[in-house]
Amino acid sequence: MNPVLKRQLFKAGIYLASLVILVITGFPFVFLLINSFKDMPEYLSNIWMLPQKLYVGNYGRVLQPSFLRYFLNSVIVGAGSVFIIVAVSSMISFSFAKMQYRFKNVLYFLIIAGMMIPVHTTLIPTFTLLSGIGLNDSLVGLMGPYVSYNIPISVFILTQFFKEIPKEIEESAIIDGCGPVGIFLRMILPLSGPAISTVVVYTFLSIWNEFINANVLITTTAKKTLPLGIREFYGFQTVNIPAVLTAILVGSLPVILVYFFAQEKVLNGLTQGAVKG
Repeated sequence: MNPVLKRQLFKAGIYLASLVILVITGFPFVFLLINSFKDMPEYLSNIWMLPQKLYVGNYGRVLQPSFLRYFLNSVIVGAGSVFIIVAVSSMISFSFAKMQYRFKNVLYFLIIAGMMIPVHTTLIPTFTLLSGIGLNDSLVGLMGPYVSYNIPISVFILTQFFKEIPKEIEESAIIDGCGPVGIFLRMILPLSGPAISTVVVYTFLSIWNEFINANVLITTTAKKTLPLGIREFYGFQTVNIPAVLTAILVGSLPVILVYFFAQEKVLNGLTQGAVKG
């Protein structure tokens, strides 16, 4: 077979496979978007086609102060938890990757072992601990478990990346008078955009969609996060399926936007890291 034709067929196969994956992954979002502009009668009679007329009443039902409060609670918990996770995990990972001290490997494997613990088995101890210190039924108390659950995987990702940063960069920083803190803040973190972006995306997605811990630890309606709010909204709008689909669509938009923009930053960070390294 002609090599040029072979390459063209290979590219065509890649494009076709990408198109199939795009259709499969994008269909749920398109389905939600189309049906969010339908009322219940049209949804029942015209579920798969475009709406005959745009109906925005579903968005009016969703964008109420109570639902927006759930949304804000999720933003607070998600952003605060991710910030703490990145700050703590990056410092721990720097010590594992670039410093020498006794029992370093033991501590590393003890932290990494946290990835093997099913988070749901910790619900009762977590509830007991937070109740004992007065942080039960609070957003701050909810952030604690989220941070602890995500630190092991974050440390694993960042440690492996930090190890790949050339030692010559640290040596040049030491010559310029930087201590460990200066090396970490001025050299390591600026070169770690890909790994940090990966940690941000992974932890934010897991925290934003988390339901079980929030359902157990939060009881006050005004402090509930978005997954709990969508469940309550479904309870009020059970017979109005388009309204429920609209609530799911609105709740998924931040996740889609964070993933979209962070994905671009990961690619840019990889390029910059390759040039600087």
